[in-house]
Amino acid sequence: MSDNMKTCDHAAGCGGHNHEQNEQNEQEKLRCCLDRIQHKIIVMSGKGGVGKSTVAVNLAVALSMAGKRVGLLDVDIHGPSIPVMLNLTGEQLAMAGEKMQPVSIGTLKVMSIGFLLRDSDEAVIWRGPMKMGVIRQFLTDVEWGDLDYLVIDLPPGTGDESLSICQTVENADGAIVVTTPQEVSAADVRKSVDFCLKLDLPVLGIVENMSGFVCPKCGEVTEIFNSGAGQAIADKFGLRLLGKIPLDPLVCAAGDSGKPLIYHYSKTAVAKAFETVIAPILALSEAVNSQPNNNKENKNMKIAIPLADGKLCMHFGHCEQFALIDVNVDTQRVTASELVTPPPHEPGLLPKWLGEKGVTQIIAGGMGERAQQLFASQHINVVTGAPAEEPEKLVADFLSGTLVTGENACDH
Repeated sequence: MSDNMKTCDHAAGCGGHNHEQNEQNEQEKLRCCLDRIQHKIIVMSGKGGVGKSTVAVNLAVALSMAGKRVGLLDVDIHGPSIPVMLNLTGEQLAMAGEKMQPVSIGTLKVMSIGFLLRDSDEAVIWRGPMKMGVIRQFLTDVEWGDLDYLVIDLPPGTGDESLSICQTVENADGAIVVTTPQEVSAADVRKSVDFCLKLDLPVLGIVENMSGFVCPKCGEVTEIFNSGAGQAIADKFGLRLLGKIPLDPLVCAAGDSGKPLIYHYSKTAVAKAFETVIAPILALSEAVNSQPNNNKENKNMKIAIPLADGKLCMHFGHCEQFALIDVNVDTQRVTASELVTPPPHEPGLLPKWLGEKGVTQIIAGGMGERAQQLFASQHINVVTGAPAEEPEKLVADFLSGTLVTGENACDH
């Protein structure tokens, strides 16, 4: 073998080694970034035009309003709508050393390909490998810092971008899958659920958007599409229906003006429906915070359920009894339970009373917004919209992630 051939072989070996080393470095950068993010939530749908980005924006804003450190990542390369929906069109990204700084709104950090385009009407004409590279850079080369939640808004369908992000974020908490009531939408959305199952990505639940029309004059909700697709998908795959979001002209107005509905129109039926959707997602963080792994005693959760005639009472403040159920979070087993009679109903009394009893989680049919805020101040998480079932079944469904919740039965 000639010296030249030996040199070429040696060079090729070095090139292969360098490529492998670079890949290892990139994997380490990705791991370091993801390790600083406590919860990763993917919002997806097999169908375009179902309001997926609306759900992602309002979820991220609501989590931020709850005091969480939140990132919102727009992975829709060809149709980025997040900048418009948050009134961030024209914002420019700053650099911090070698990393890009996401655009911030309070404690909410936002990243989108829209911030990198010279013109909002500019088309992005890229092939798959370039898109995959940019998506990876959105995670590794953006200074997300320490986050409680990263909400990732995927493009429609189950193509390259969706596959890339789901494989890159290996330890995601799961996906929220958005549909509308019609079968033409549900057929594609079922493919998204199947996509998640094949990738071993947990499905946190289904959201049925545009579920009935809210009259802007009287507030009555009228079914204008076939209804029930969200529940049908949830039933087919054994999933949770997180909520049904009615169609309201304010949703369009909020999206076009860059004013998140859940913040600017918090008293509307749509905002309250979003609160129902968000509660189980917020519970992910609250559960972790109330049961740190280094404290064995704190691995126990005490759940309170208001009762009437042995089943969940839909009117929280006027129940006959409370079932207080202790569970071990690791084993998901009930360790103790008791029935207690609440004190005479007075505004603001129950949060303190249940807090003194060590309650960390409430499963309720209905609860007013102010009451939920009072419970939050006692570090007690609340899930509303639960059905009138026996407490044992509600707890079992809650622990297994199959508790089906509907609308908050209380509107005050």
